[in-house]
Amino acid sequence: MSRILVVEDEAHLAQGLRFNLEAEGYSAEVVGDGETATDRLLGRKENFDAIVLDIMLPGKDGFSVVAELRAARNYVPVLMLTARGRPEDVLKGFASGADDYLPKPFDLSILLARLQGLLRRTTWMRGVGEAEKQGQQAAMPTGDARNVDDFGTFSFAGKTIDFGALELRTNGTVIHLTVMESELLRHLVRNDGRVVSRKQILEQVWGLHEDTDTRAIDNFVVRLRRYIEDDPAEPRHLLTVRGVGYRFLANPEKA
Repeated sequence: MSRILVVEDEAHLAQGLRFNLEAEGYSAEVVGDGETATDRLLGRKENFDAIVLDIMLPGKDGFSVVAELRAARNYVPVLMLTARGRPEDVLKGFASGADDYLPKPFDLSILLARLQGLLRRTTWMRGVGEAEKQGQQAAMPTGDARNVDDFGTFSFAGKTIDFGALELRTNGTVIHLTVMESELLRHLVRNDGRVVSRKQILEQVWGLHEDTDTRAIDNFVVRLRRYIEDDPAEPRHLLTVRGVGYRFLANPEKA
């Protein structure tokens, strides 16, 4: 039975979520503020399979909660509830390390579907970990962008992106990626050598409207360059196409 923590200060909504989650076979617990949530997750180190986290909380808000979890290397899946689905909230949530978002008011069936998706991904990743221990998982060939949709791995320039485990491995170092960092890298790798517009990233990676402020994309790209470039100030793999967007090159020498 999956254990879910609901972090929501609106008592009627929190109790309604708990009732419906329990009706679906989950074990659900409710807290009403960010301080209590971080104390249970980081202080007492309680284990939950997923968190439903509201942004607008008294005291410590949802952005701070998820940022603290990721800083402490706690990667429990987080479904963030946003006020009216404001794009700035969505992008800030992804930047903090949230895995998915749902705007209020929401349909219960959609919340349950999103939550089930996060739990399935966690189950899959655990299976990947066991397969790796047994030497059953093989990386795709270097510079080959095929099948990156299938939670595979992709290797280039001495680096390996593991889309299923949300990891980037380079020079003996493992960098844990957020879901949105992984999805942005996946999209760029899938389009290796082609220009990807900011509009395309907003709509196809993050599901947002094209009129959203694109500076958040630029901030994500700056962070990705720190991960994949030997010299982020002189990028070779993740290039800016001025006025349009970005282009990923697995093999710059062949471009």
